[in-house]
Amino acid sequence: MMKKILRVCMGLALVLVIAGCSNSKQAKSESKTDSASSSSITAKKSTTKSKPTNQPKINWRKPSENKPYPKITTSNGRYLQVDIKKQRVYVMSPEKKILYTMYASTGKDNSTPRGTYQIQAERGDFFYNKESKEGAKYWTSWKDHGIYLFHTVPTDENGDYIKAEADNLGKSANSHGCVRLSIPDAKWINQNVPTGTKVVIK
Repeated sequence: MMKKILRVCMGLALVLVIAGCSNSKQAKSESKTDSASSSSITAKKSTTKSKPTNQPKINWRKPSENKPYPKITTSNGRYLQVDIKKQRVYVMSPEKKILYTMYASTGKDNSTPRGTYQIQAERGDFFYNKESKEGAKYWTSWKDHGIYLFHTVPTDENGDYIKAEADNLGKSANSHGCVRLSIPDAKWINQNVPTGTKVVIK
């Protein structure tokens, strides 16, 4: 009888040891799986991060939109709104409806002043700043009479566009405080937006 009890106890002990080893292996296996799964998630996350953002392809030689520019007069209440965060210039209706969207590049380090201004009398076809070694075409003043302007993407002293700078249009703030635009957008403002038109920058 005693031998039978001993055999049963030894049998149970053996079962528990085997079961314990099995659980330990399973735990290790699960730990490895979790670790592999975690690595997989990290890899997926880093892969996702490295994917390029869906930025629109911007051609700074063309108008920002494939439609006619809206008409702005001194009496129809339309105005220009610059969105520094989005790097856009909007032609707005008096009811605050967006009529046209332009790609822009405003001042780096928040150098474009925010506030409400207006298109001033000063405007021209070309300027070149020897200090910054940059110029631009189709410039139109909106603050401090020739200091803060709408103008094209920058040029060199010969009037040739600087492609590396132009490629920032609509993507990042990279000017010295002015609002850079595509060539046709700047030309349209220069030749069609009347003096006194409201300019809101925010």
